[in-house]
Amino acid sequence: MGRAPREEFSVQFCFSFNSIPYGVSRTVQIRPFSPIQHYTHVTKPRSFCSNSDSCSRFSSLAINGHRRTKRVQCLLRSCELLDFHQELIPYELAWSLQKDIVKKKKSQIENEGDCNDTLIVLQHPSVFTLGTASSNNNLNFDIKNPPFDVHRTERGGEVTYHGPGQLVMYPIINLRKHKMDLHWYLRTLEEVVIRVLSSTFSIQASRMEGLTGVWVGNEKVAAIGIRVNQWITYHGLALNVTTDLSPFKWIVPCGIHGRQVGSIKGLLKEAQSSCNNHDTAYLHHLDDDSLIHITHKSLIEEFSKVFQLEYHHKTIYVPMLCESKGK
Repeated sequence: MGRAPREEFSVQFCFSFNSIPYGVSRTVQIRPFSPIQHYTHVTKPRSFCSNSDSCSRFSSLAINGHRRTKRVQCLLRSCELLDFHQELIPYELAWSLQKDIVKKKKSQIENEGDCNDTLIVLQHPSVFTLGTASSNNNLNFDIKNPPFDVHRTERGGEVTYHGPGQLVMYPIINLRKHKMDLHWYLRTLEEVVIRVLSSTFSIQASRMEGLTGVWVGNEKVAAIGIRVNQWITYHGLALNVTTDLSPFKWIVPCGIHGRQVGSIKGLLKEAQSSCNNHDTAYLHHLDDDSLIHITHKSLIEEFSKVFQLEYHHKTIYVPMLCESKGK
């Protein structure tokens, strides 16, 4: 378990599961809502231990026949946060940046035995990306004349779309120091999104058996596709916030027929029209920038809680990033 795998491996983020019936109707469930709480800086999240090997909340000691309990602090791993969430970063630029960071982390592990984790948050201009399982049969356009740029990548899974209004998170973390289990990692990424939708928007999202990602009824709101190289992750998740969903008509998203894609903005509109909960009424009137801002804050907070991370913000100016990559 402690040995690094010799080869890279990827995980598909969407695939067919024939036992699930199609055409399931969608209902947006609304809980009593508490006002959104903004926070100013994520540093030390409240205690949430998902890795029993790295920390425990309590330990019991038997001393002179009496059992005493003492609290043990969870140790937070350091995470470098590269936050471009207000920028549209070209896909090939972000892809190259991820691979450079993975290469540096592998070298750091060889020399020092460990490395800091990194989280990249951004938006992309309109682009289609294909994973290792992608088939041209799931493209509703001529691959020689695409409506947007197309990139075939080494991540797992089928075709998907990225575009403005969609928040993308690329965690580059050392799973040796979290949990060396890809299914755990995928489920934990899903948990981050489920918590964001519930705590910030009172939207009850869920997993769907046999499929990877986050769903509200029959609509997929977050897609996940990863690559792991010697237990270092890259690629990640994409959450539709205010995304124009029309470009998805050019593909069969994730290669799954009979299902739809959704966004937080669309779900809030539906919730507003289908219930009389005055506590959630103002959410319908938030502009796109506000929805992106609120979702971004919640995403990085929930990510830090679930993965037990302490952020250290790193500033990279986009013109300098583009120049360094020759863009």
